[in-house]
Amino acid sequence: MKQVLAALIFFTRLPFWRLAEVPAEHFKRVVPYWPLTGWLTAACSVGVLFLAAQVLPGNIPLLLAILTRLLITGCLHEDGLADFLDGFGGGTSRERILTIMKDSHIGTYGVIGLIVYFLFYFHLLASMPIECIVIALLVGEPFAKMMAGMIINRLPYARQEEDAKIKTVYSPMNWKEYGIILFFGCLPLCILVEGYLFAAILFPVITFFILTAFMKKKIGGYTGDCCGATFLLCELSFLFGFTLILHSSF
Repeated sequence: MKQVLAALIFFTRLPFWRLAEVPAEHFKRVVPYWPLTGWLTAACSVGVLFLAAQVLPGNIPLLLAILTRLLITGCLHEDGLADFLDGFGGGTSRERILTIMKDSHIGTYGVIGLIVYFLFYFHLLASMPIECIVIALLVGEPFAKMMAGMIINRLPYARQEEDAKIKTVYSPMNWKEYGIILFFGCLPLCILVEGYLFAAILFPVITFFILTAFMKKKIGGYTGDCCGATFLLCELSFLFGFTLILHSSF
């Protein structure tokens, strides 16, 4: 239970820290429970979407649902994506990329990248009927977080632990933890029909392997920013696949 609580404290800004004190070593093993936090944030987003849709017109409920996740997570993953884009976009060497990613200031690549990301994210969801948005959010976020979590076993950490921005380096998963992350990440797939299931698995998996191969080539490993970027881009690729299947079935 302490690891679950550590994951909820680490990956959300909700006051779970009030429930109990969690020893620092538990935060090194939070990644297997990352998809579980996705259940919570996706459920909150869907709840806001559904309630707002009863009283508000147009795409305002969708904007409120997106804002809900940003508030719950404290833009943790979006910050990672911005730093990732700044680092890999502006860095010409391993050392320079890592230095840029550690800098708290956002640059041109980060700003433009976030704008493009949110434009795609919003319009992909807005192209769906509300019942499909609900399914896409409930399935896509946990599955994408599961895929992004696999990075800690595929690549080594690219910095020394003392150089980490959060002063914590995730421990590689053992077989039990693999089972945990697969369970929480894949269980929501049960609500998809066969065609959507194929797209949900294929697009994020391809995105994951492309991104991790790129990281390995450029910096020889991953950072926390890489984890956040991988999650958001895997989720976005899930939405691309989901939308493609949805509209090709009409």
